[in-house]
Amino acid sequence: MKKKHHHKNKPGFFKKWSAKLHLWFGLGIGFLIFIISITGALYVFKDEIENITRKDVIYHNEQHIEQKKVLPIRMLEKSVAGQVKEKYPIHWVNVPIDKKMSYVFYWYEHNTKAWNYFDELPVYKAAYVNPYTGQVLRTYDERMGFFNIVKMIHWSFLLKQDWGPYVVGIPVIIFVIMLITGIVLWWPKNKAARKQRFSFKWKNIKSWKRKNYDLHNVLGFYASIFALIFSITGLFYAYFVVQAFIYVVFSGGETKYPDFSHIKTKAPIELRNEGTLDKVINTVQQKYPDAFGFSIDLGHEHMDDHEHPNFEVYVKHLSYSYHKSSSLIFDENSGELLHTHDPKDKNFGEKTVNANYDIHVGAILGLPTKIIAFIVSLICASLPVTGFLVWWGRRKKKPAKAA
Repeated sequence: MKKKHHHKNKPGFFKKWSAKLHLWFGLGIGFLIFIISITGALYVFKDEIENITRKDVIYHNEQHIEQKKVLPIRMLEKSVAGQVKEKYPIHWVNVPIDKKMSYVFYWYEHNTKAWNYFDELPVYKAAYVNPYTGQVLRTYDERMGFFNIVKMIHWSFLLKQDWGPYVVGIPVIIFVIMLITGIVLWWPKNKAARKQRFSFKWKNIKSWKRKNYDLHNVLGFYASIFALIFSITGLFYAYFVVQAFIYVVFSGGETKYPDFSHIKTKAPIELRNEGTLDKVINTVQQKYPDAFGFSIDLGHEHMDDHEHPNFEVYVKHLSYSYHKSSSLIFDENSGELLHTHDPKDKNFGEKTVNANYDIHVGAILGLPTKIIAFIVSLICASLPVTGFLVWWGRRKKKPAKAA
């Protein structure tokens, strides 16, 4: 009596083509996804690491500050420029609310004619300064700093900022398709099979091919939702259509982003003096005593200068995240506060757009979400490797001998 052979059901059209796309795309852009993912993982804890390595200059350690006054900002600027002797003017300064912390002065010039990161930024430098004495505690060449180079590999493959993100965006779009097709391929046909795919069953498994296959499938499944979120928030920076889509969806259908460009300086330029920016700084400090800090543009001409519609000051409320922020518009000549836009004034679409960076790097809820972002990024970096090994193992598989 002949034994009956139970043949496996052939995969449907959709699953069959999902497998083909998953394989072709994986072989085509796997290396690029590895680079994007591993640099993303490396960048996650940038702030925590720099807070340790720069701790001795983040805090100026000036004694008896309650009896002292911070020097006027223009006096500080002249002192810093004299000590650092950079040929370019200082661009902006980060002012902390905590009086124990140093001011950070930045030089930043953008050469729009360059095609790569290193030529595009002739200078990107930071100086940590004691605001009570004007002493430069230390300078950092941010342009050549480890984390900034890692960021720009992740952001643009070290290509020009105007079009580099578009290049990075292409493999990320393909990766999104791969995540979706991966879920389709993972999804089992019945409940019993589904239970087996949520965890590793390696008790009696010795084959490295099987273990590698499980690593690809199980880790890929658990990381897929977070990977989709990180991919879409990354595409936000590459394509305006993604920004517009996110805003429209989360704002409840609003198509026009708030525009305050009509609020402009009206006071005559004769009113501008050495104390104008100090007036602006004092106003911000009094208005937001519990914020983390804010940035002030020092108003010099730069290589890529373009017309600024108004003089805006950005206030960062939290030390670990940018999503909770306020923007204030001042009269550049008189220092008068013209407009305030706080978190309570923003619709949910604006809040979502403001939170995009923090979601992308995992900073939205501080350390816990950063740990998630780090782990997911490492898993995403592993998927092209384990996926390639799955393909290679099957490619080398010997055909079964005829009975």
